[in-house]
Amino acid sequence: MNEKTSTYQADDQGTVTRTLNLDAARTFVAICETGSFRRAAARVHRSPSAVSLQVGKLEDQLGVRLLYRDARRVHLTYHGEVLLGFARRLVGISDEAMAAFHGSSLSGGLRIAAPHDLGVSLVPRLLQRLAEIHPNIRVDVRLDSSETSQRLFMEGNANLALFNEANMPQLQALDLFSEELIWLMYDGGRAVEQDPLPLAVAEIGCAWRDAALSALEKVGRSYRVAYSSDTSMGQVASLRADLAVAALPRSLVDHDLVEVPEHWGLPSLGLTHVYLADDGSDTARAFAALIARDLRSMM
Repeated sequence: MNEKTSTYQADDQGTVTRTLNLDAARTFVAICETGSFRRAAARVHRSPSAVSLQVGKLEDQLGVRLLYRDARRVHLTYHGEVLLGFARRLVGISDEAMAAFHGSSLSGGLRIAAPHDLGVSLVPRLLQRLAEIHPNIRVDVRLDSSETSQRLFMEGNANLALFNEANMPQLQALDLFSEELIWLMYDGGRAVEQDPLPLAVAEIGCAWRDAALSALEKVGRSYRVAYSSDTSMGQVASLRADLAVAALPRSLVDHDLVEVPEHWGLPSLGLTHVYLADDGSDTARAFAALIARDLRSMM
């Protein structure tokens, strides 16, 4: 698309259109948050072709390219990044206005336990959605390891728990989604050549840490913990410094982070799952329903 095409689009009467379509803005936000036209289509309850058409009309109206698509993900252009900020504000204001007139009667407290990675990557967005739909619910969030999140829930100190597990959890929980766990390294890095193998891991109680150490011990591969962090972003930082390799979800593959090649003989790690457990209270079920709908469409 030519970046210099007309900024505005004429309507059926020939009048220049200066108003962004709210549904198109909502769809654009969904694409950016899910990284996929197909997943965005599921979230906004449209077909992928209808979603593609909406983006095309937005690009025509604004006269700029907003997105690039490849076989794996959607990437924002500079103009797409600019629009995303405006689109989120538009959608948020619309949702707040609707809640003011059709607000939820649910109120009370909700205690959520989650591991650091989910607390940083997913929980804030979901809490924003909860506030839009159920503004009278007061939320307290406790971030710790997956193991601690489950323990807090089982002890009655959390109404709802989100947690990662590579195996079946000990408590009854909903399997929200799964993702392949792989060995990651810095592209062109040499940490993988070291013996014992230097690892970047999370704190004790992390499902990914347990999966990595168990897999290496099972095949008799020597290793040392070279770097420890309570979030995956800390592990990623050590990978980019070529200090270690790490067992992380495939979604963290990036332009400078790649899967360790097979010839290094690292053992397979299987899948990591994100589970949700709630205590059956009205507030927990409201949040659980929100997660089940939005989170599945995002993954």
